[in-house]
Amino acid sequence: MENYLNAFLNAFNGSVQWTWKSIIFEVPWYTNYFWGLIAISLFVWILEILFPWRKDQSIFRRDFWLDAFYMFFNFFMFSIAISGFYKMLEVLFKDVGITAKSLAIIDISAFPMWLQLLVFFIVLDFVQWITHIMLHRYRILWNFHKVHHSVKEMGFAAHLRYHWMENVLYKPLKVFGVMILGGFEPSQAYIVHFVAIAIGHFNHSNIKITWGPLRYIFNNPVMHLYHHAYTLPKGSYGVNFGISLSLWDYIFKTNYIPEDSGTVELGFPGDKDFPQDFLHQNIYGFGKDKKKG
Repeated sequence: MENYLNAFLNAFNGSVQWTWKSIIFEVPWYTNYFWGLIAISLFVWILEILFPWRKDQSIFRRDFWLDAFYMFFNFFMFSIAISGFYKMLEVLFKDVGITAKSLAIIDISAFPMWLQLLVFFIVLDFVQWITHIMLHRYRILWNFHKVHHSVKEMGFAAHLRYHWMENVLYKPLKVFGVMILGGFEPSQAYIVHFVAIAIGHFNHSNIKITWGPLRYIFNNPVMHLYHHAYTLPKGSYGVNFGISLSLWDYIFKTNYIPEDSGTVELGFPGDKDFPQDFLHQNIYGFGKDKKKG
């Protein structure tokens, strides 16, 4: 038991110290996710201000500050809080003989770095795409995912507006993806993480971007807006599930872009009764199963 407690405390303290060192610029700039997130957010927000898709949408749109809080809560505060529990699980798996390489299907360690990063990016994105479908397909998970879909005006900060339980689900599945790839992240994986943050911000931004012919590979704001549409195709529980890549939606026929005016209503049936504040949004999914929405 002492091993588990030490693992918890060491991981928690390490996360706190790393975050603080990031804030005061004592970590390498290329791994400084604190200021990196701020820089990407400011860049995309400035583009929203200069080139707004929905020109009648306020610079400080509805729930702007709530979404800004979600960004820092999910990306840092909750990550710190949960880090110790993940480390305890790692120790438990090690004790029962399960290592990071136990499920390895592909060992990318011998690949050139650029190929390591590419394979890492593609596999993790596919894992997240499948996870995203699960969040829509199963009611118990959908009740948590409703937080993300309660956005009524889209902007970059909506990217990280999600229930903390999604972190609990996504993180182990991402680790599973890493285990498939030989049990490690490439040494320059920070490039993939920053690219994913930037794409996610753009996908939720008030900017009309389609990437031209590359839209069949990369997700974009026009495509992702319809993922958040209030009215979905009949018989569907969701469309355009892509995270960074739109590729999976086109391959598995879950793509849907009927037009590109940007004026589609956002949300989900029953969202008028959905909580508007952070606290109640984050306890919503633990209540009695909701029959509507």
